[in-house]
Amino acid sequence: MFYPNYEGRVGTGRKVSTESMQLSLWDEKGESSKKSLAKKLMESKAIYNIESNSMCDASVIYISLLGNLPDETLLYLLSKKITEVMQMSKEELLELKGITPKLASRLISVFKVHEMLVQERQEQRTIIQSPDDAASLVMEKMRRLDREHFKVLLLNTKNQVLSFETISVGTLNSSVVHPREVFKVAIKKSAASVILLHNHPSGEPAPSREDISITKRLIECGETLGINVLDHIIIGDGKYASLKEQGLI
Repeated sequence: MFYPNYEGRVGTGRKVSTESMQLSLWDEKGESSKKSLAKKLMESKAIYNIESNSMCDASVIYISLLGNLPDETLLYLLSKKITEVMQMSKEELLELKGITPKLASRLISVFKVHEMLVQERQEQRTIIQSPDDAASLVMEKMRRLDREHFKVLLLNTKNQVLSFETISVGTLNSSVVHPREVFKVAIKKSAASVILLHNHPSGEPAPSREDISITKRLIECGETLGINVLDHIIIGDGKYASLKEQGLI
């Protein structure tokens, strides 16, 4: 299954993986402090089951951003994956000993900037050839949303991503979308084609009759405007459903 581009060829892009944030920062207290920290972390490794290869890099990041944290807070953060810490709310961070509102905001801001940079790189480099390409691009942004979000990927004639836009935000089990809003943003960005996307907060991406109906309506509107609707992809928790792949459109 693939999406032919407007030039009649299959795109030749490659998958883009999330790049880890590389920082080279040092504790201002000097070498003796680093040795003391390393010893403390190694002694706690067995208790917290922390991977030794990632442990020291993560500890330098946290200390550089947050300063001298209580042992229990630093070790708690190190016991979590970076992605798990990134998903913590400000309120959850404030429950940790030694984390002030200023430090919580600083950490959240750094993670937000990193997320924006990764998304920008993905959008600039990605050519969408298949439902899997599209789903992989948006999965981490959409899989845990607690309301239905209707979004679109806007593509040029070579199936390169121009933009990723939110059209509407609905309730726990429905989202309201009007063709005018979908194609207004597509025209504004000079998109040649679009891929429709929305999430199911339940985690199960099976399409409903309403999903199929609105997709067919949007395809008809796109044909009138000369903008091709390539697919409608429903995002679940780590899985997706493509209406095109399933032969429903």
